[in-house]
Amino acid sequence: MTDRPHLLVVATGMRLFREYILRSIAPRYRIHMFLHAEPTWEKDYIEGWTVLESTLDADTLVAAANELHDREAIDGVLCWDEARILQTAHVAAALGLPGGDVAMVNRCRDKHLTRTALAEHGVPQPVSVLVDTVEDALAVDVGYPRILKPRALAASLGVVKVNSPAELREHWAFAHDTTVPEAPHYDVKVLVEEFADGYEISIDAAVFQGQVTPFCLARKEIGYPPYAEEVGHFVDAADPLLVDDQLMQVLVDAHKAIAFTDGVTHTEIMMTADGPKVIEINARIGGDLIPYLGLQATGVDPGLAAAAVACGRAPELVPDRTMVGGVRFFYVEENDTVLDEVAFDADGLPGSIDLLVPLMAAGQTTSPPPDGTLWGRIAYATAVATTIEECRAGLDAAGKALRWSGKVKAKEPEEAAG
Repeated sequence: MTDRPHLLVVATGMRLFREYILRSIAPRYRIHMFLHAEPTWEKDYIEGWTVLESTLDADTLVAAANELHDREAIDGVLCWDEARILQTAHVAAALGLPGGDVAMVNRCRDKHLTRTALAEHGVPQPVSVLVDTVEDALAVDVGYPRILKPRALAASLGVVKVNSPAELREHWAFAHDTTVPEAPHYDVKVLVEEFADGYEISIDAAVFQGQVTPFCLARKEIGYPPYAEEVGHFVDAADPLLVDDQLMQVLVDAHKAIAFTDGVTHTEIMMTADGPKVIEINARIGGDLIPYLGLQATGVDPGLAAAAVACGRAPELVPDRTMVGGVRFFYVEENDTVLDEVAFDADGLPGSIDLLVPLMAAGQTTSPPPDGTLWGRIAYATAVATTIEECRAGLDAAGKALRWSGKVKAKEPEEAAG
């Protein structure tokens, strides 16, 4: 018999972005995983698994979870994959576990429902209007510039800033048609939003019985305008925003507005001259290695926090260091580049360098944003230092140490003619 809670984890995400979570959780929890294929690297961290035809179907997940629960009681259910958080909420609901409020999670998953709930409670945010057609988008009275944003996606996919009606027409298809294979489908797909001028941050928080406790605040680096590609993030354990009373109140009010009571959230906020404005709330731990940077910068373990609240336990959120962590993502320069090599020359790099990770290999084809989006990244580097300046310098050095080569794929005759 063991006192380690039995935790059901639904899917994993990419190893190079999510393994650190499993590595943290495994020593303290007995992990059973639902996957759509046999596990490989995950076997180092899990004690059992079930291969399902689909991990996107809520009924399939619930049936498998009930069967597992009958054999050995499940203490908590956890998912950090945006495409599966709503289905996982159905599992938690069926088992009577924390995070089992499906409507609560859907208020995060559906960005229009988020906006509606925040507006009803007076939480500061950009004006947002759901539209069906380009003509509807042109008729929205929020001035220019304005933002076009898909209702169903995450990681700034499909988000574009437009400065005029002509630009709105030009970029409408980008916001309307950008999708990923596992994204939900809505008949009305696009939000037209007031442009909030400022700088964007994200806050990962553990929510336990309605108590919101932030544990990681990141400042976002945006590139490839007018698109909103997230090219890097910095987490400073001593960021003054962590003691900004107005910001923290907006964070608490936003969670109260969407009635979020148990789980982890990743809230994106624009810091404007008029104060903080909520951009979105995600019912999962943050992506892009942001929580990993928080772990390196503060010592607060995001995986353990997420697992604790999933099992109805108060999270341990006590920092033990004051550092700065940063990540930067790298891209090719031209569309349809066929890679010959992606590697880092680590000789002579500063001690602040933490990870140097190629994401693509020889033979793969990639493009920079907007065509490439986050799947166009060829590598990333992380750095940990005592100051943001030192951290940034380390990432600059990593960028210079990145060695990649490739050639642009020849166009087919009809493409060249068109």
